Amino acid sequence: MGKGKLAKFADMETYRNVFQYPYSVVSDVPFAMRGHWREQYFHNDNPIILELGCGKGEYAVELAKANPDRNYIGVDIKGARMWTGATRALQEGIENVAFLRTNIEIIDRFFGDDEVQEIWLTFSDPQMKNPRKRLTSTWFMERYRRFLTDRGIIHLKTDSNFLFTYTSLMVEKNRLPVLFRTEDLYAPADQGTAAEETAGHVARSIQTYYEQMWLARGISIKYMQFLLPHDGLLEEPDVEIELDDYRSYHRSKRSGSLRAK
Repeated sequence: MGKGKLAKFADMETYRNVFQYPYSVVSDVPFAMRGHWREQYFHNDNPIILELGCGKGEYAVELAKANPDRNYIGVDIKGARMWTGATRALQEGIENVAFLRTNIEIIDRFFGDDEVQEIWLTFSDPQMKNPRKRLTSTWFMERYRRFLTDRGIIHLKTDSNFLFTYTSLMVEKNRLPVLFRTEDLYAPADQGTAAEETAGHVARSIQTYYEQMWLARGISIKYMQFLLPHDGLLEEPDVEIELDDYRSYHRSKRSGSLRAK
C-alpha cells in the first residue's frame, strides 16, 4: 500500500529538492531565492526551464535526465502528487531538477527578471469556462513575462482541442512567433526542418501517465512551441470555441453549454 497524503507531506518537509510556499503563507514569507536559483540551488549557470502544473513530476524528471546541461523546476500546488517525482529524483541522484509547491497564479513571486528560459505546460486543465485560469491566457502570459527571458519559449502539450484551439487563436491574435505546431504529435508526418524534427522528437520522447490514458482512448495529442516577446500589448481572442467532450480525466465538463470563449 502506498503512502498517505500526510506521510508524503511529512517526507517533503525534509526533501532538499522541494520548496513549499502555498498561497496562504507567501504574503508573509518572502522567497529569498527569487532571482538566485542558479547560484543558491543549482550551483551552475545553465538555463532554467519550468514545468507548470507538473502533477507527479514525471515530465520534469525525465527532461532533467535527458538534459543534464539544463535545470528544471516542476511547479504544482498538489504536494501528494509531486512527492512521486521529488522522491524519484532524490533516489536516482538527479541534481538538476527541483520542485516548487505553490499556486501558479503567483508564480512571478518566485523568479527574478530573465531568470527562466522556457516553460512547459503539459496537459493543463483547459478551464473551458474560466479564461483567466487558463495557463495560456494573456493574464498568465503577462506574469510569465516578468521572469521569462525576452522571446523565451512556451511549450504546450495537450489532449484538449479546446485549449489548443484557444491557444492557437491567442498566439495568432498577438502575432507571437510559432516555432512548431501539430494537431497530432504521433501521426506520421513529412520530414520538416531540423529544428522542427528536434522539437517533435523532444515532445514525443516523454509520455506522462495521463498522456498514455488519452492515447489509449484514441485521443490525439496536440503540441505547440512559440515565443513570448516582452514587448506588445497582449489581447484575448474574441472567438467562441467548441467545448471538449470531457473536462479532464475521469471528470465531466460539468456544463450544458456547447461553446465558450
